[in-house]
Amino acid sequence: MDYQPVVVQRHARPAAAKHSPESRYWRQFKHPVFIKEYAPVTSIQFSPSKPHRYAVTAATRVQIYAPRTQKVTKTISRFKDVARSGNIRPDGKLVVAGDDTGLVQVFDINSRAILRTLDSHKQPVHVTKFSALAPTQVLSCSDDTTVKLWDVPSQAEIVTFHAHTDYVRSGEVSTSNPHLILTGSYDATMRLFDTRTSQCEMIMGGDTSNAVPVEQVKMFPSGTMALSTAGPILRLWDLVAGGRCLRAFSNHQKTITSLAFDGSAGRLLTGSLDHMVKVYDVGSYKVVHTMRYPAPVLCLAISPDETHIAAGMSDGTLSVRRRQPKASEGADQPFAAALKSGAFETFLGGTLPAIGQGRTKSKIKPKPTGDVNELRIESRRAKRLKEYDRLLKGFKYSAALDSVLRKNIPPTTTFSLVQELIHRDGLRSALAGRDDVLLEPVLRLLVKHVTDPRFGEMVCDVSSLVIEMYTPVLGQSPLIDSLFMRLRKKVLAEIRFQRELVKTKGALEMIFASATLAAA
Repeated sequence: MDYQPVVVQRHARPAAAKHSPESRYWRQFKHPVFIKEYAPVTSIQFSPSKPHRYAVTAATRVQIYAPRTQKVTKTISRFKDVARSGNIRPDGKLVVAGDDTGLVQVFDINSRAILRTLDSHKQPVHVTKFSALAPTQVLSCSDDTTVKLWDVPSQAEIVTFHAHTDYVRSGEVSTSNPHLILTGSYDATMRLFDTRTSQCEMIMGGDTSNAVPVEQVKMFPSGTMALSTAGPILRLWDLVAGGRCLRAFSNHQKTITSLAFDGSAGRLLTGSLDHMVKVYDVGSYKVVHTMRYPAPVLCLAISPDETHIAAGMSDGTLSVRRRQPKASEGADQPFAAALKSGAFETFLGGTLPAIGQGRTKSKIKPKPTGDVNELRIESRRAKRLKEYDRLLKGFKYSAALDSVLRKNIPPTTTFSLVQELIHRDGLRSALAGRDDVLLEPVLRLLVKHVTDPRFGEMVCDVSSLVIEMYTPVLGQSPLIDSLFMRLRKKVLAEIRFQRELVKTKGALEMIFASATLAAA
């Protein structure tokens, strides 16, 4: 009869929590690059036009980074004080930024020359943004409570709003209507302005005595709804219904400092001082993924092609996470469409139908062909035995046990061999005649797994046998004595733990019984 290899026992494991498709997608943003700045990173903005360079504002400079290399391509440092809110125009040619002196400057992104200087604010300007639909207009919001819309070519103010009564720290021009401006202020209100009437058309929030300053506002691309953050609370507003608050929810522990939409505006990302970035599904506003950062998050942005997530932190760290797009996503659509249209083959009159088409090699190996009457003999390779099986086959029980006591052998294999030795009545001979060097790995195995429910019963049987065999020689090796003491302490601790579990179980059974009687 052939030798039967040792059957390794498979123990049931608790099912691992499977990640949802959403979580798997956001987990693709990995390999974060950490770049240290001199001061807190207060603003990040990706250019809407390719190659989607991004402006990072920190200290007295605005730096333009290349998304492929994560290296600085341009540095704009012509500021007299701390720079704020570096923003790239949709065509990627100009940059606007404010500073703590109240100055707003427009730069050429390539030459870094100052093209326009807009000097009207009296206090720090925290918001400067180009209008998406009117690229020659710039929005600025200042701590002097004013909101201004500028005409860049003439360097003149188009309109100034004075409705806010405290610092205005957030604002944007609607991407669906260039005449609508949404702002958020430390007076706890969010206001919607119309440049055609030069009036505040809608006020949201600020109607309670304990109102919290509005940190960020964000308008949906459709222009029908808006989001605002005040402390750790995120609110959704219906602009069509007159600024009615549809819902308010909080999943952060500290103030939410930044809001960002993904490319399709189907997911909302929020960054907070609690070191967390959360991803919401805008259909249900449930958190579908969470990312943890090493410091409080001050600003957050995601690239339009959804390949980069950049976060700026209070300790001056810029973190950029990258996702490798799939081949279907990365194809340049205009060129791909031109290639697929077959224009070149049509031009040649269809004479070369295979030009530009790659050949794919089949992974299926072709079957060898021969004579129909040919007889083919298949040979089967004998399966090689593992080391412990070879030793068991030669009845070398002690060596077989030593071979599974190594660090790289899983405990399931080790205890399966111990079970086989028990069946063969060879465990005593495998444990006999060991000095302190050979006995140490046995005792370490017992100490490690004595409380494991998968192997606890077998560990107790082996421990009893080891104690019986080696009690006469105790006291001769300090290392072996210490291992026996550790085994004893661990067993006593497990007994105490089991007693507490039994008490808890009894208390719960009484509670459940009382609840059942009360319900009956």
